[in-house]
Amino acid sequence: MNGSDSATQLRPAQDDVVEIDASDLPAFCPNPKMPLWSSHPRVYLELGATGKAMCSYCGTRYRLAPGSVPGGH
Repeated sequence: MNGSDSATQLRPAQDDVVEIDASDLPAFCPNPKMPLWSSHPRVYLELGATGKAMCSYCGTRYRLAPGSVPGGH
């Protein structure tokens, strides 16, 4: 990313999946780019071993960007 707030740069990938970088973790939905009218309670997403998750409220799909390595505790 280019040094600006990475949470505001969540972007849909080719197949309407929101691609996130490790710096965007913890992942949550609704993401900052979603319009206010489509809001629902914030849900934190577990990307797990697959690097993919889907919001149980709105069905938005998320995936970790290729080459991103999430940090651990």
